[in-house]
Amino acid sequence: MTAFDPALSTTALDPSVPRAGTRHAPLYQFAALNLPALALLAMAWHRGWLDTIISADPTRLTVVIIAVFVGGMVLACHRLWRLDQEIECAHSYNPNPDSWARRYRAEVRHRSSGSRNLAASTLRIRVTDYIAVIRHIAASLVLLGLIGTVVGFIVALSGVDPAKAADVSSMTPMVATLIQGMSVALYTTLAGAVANLWLTVNYRLVASTAVRLLADLVAIGEADARP
Repeated sequence: MTAFDPALSTTALDPSVPRAGTRHAPLYQFAALNLPALALLAMAWHRGWLDTIISADPTRLTVVIIAVFVGGMVLACHRLWRLDQEIECAHSYNPNPDSWARRYRAEVRHRSSGSRNLAASTLRIRVTDYIAVIRHIAASLVLLGLIGTVVGFIVALSGVDPAKAADVSSMTPMVATLIQGMSVALYTTLAGAVANLWLTVNYRLVASTAVRLLADLVAIGEADARP
């Protein structure tokens, strides 16, 4: 059995020292989460399922949902990258002068506990507001899907004329309109639900990275504030 080394224990507990195996971990998790999903999406496109969903929606709400989802994913990737860079700056001996980490460490160094708590609360609000837009975009995807459901039912019912229900020649266009409206309702609901689920999972990853950043900065700030 190897002897216990106090120096190694101190280094492991020092928040200013980067922890092994965790560098850029959020970015690796982002890739591990989204690459399989992109592979499934590519398979669906190859089989023609995506073309079917888009072509069956004359209102183009499905295209809008996809565009909003792509925008949300790009924003989530950018926010995650920024938070990962802030974590790197928090553990750096020479952090970026424009980083939240450097400003926070400068604000709390040798300050009272009340001042440190105020600075930590301000940082928490700033970080929460920075990532909240991703959650709002994910919620809007569900609303767009519900709007598509309502529009689909309106389209379906617009072709139904009770006065012509007994006319056999009028049944074919009514059934066609009914099927088209139901396709719009179902496909937009499906697109909104899947996009919301996908983006929400990525938002959880961004939020957990933000929590890690806040925890690391508070720990480092408390260490810096010691006389």
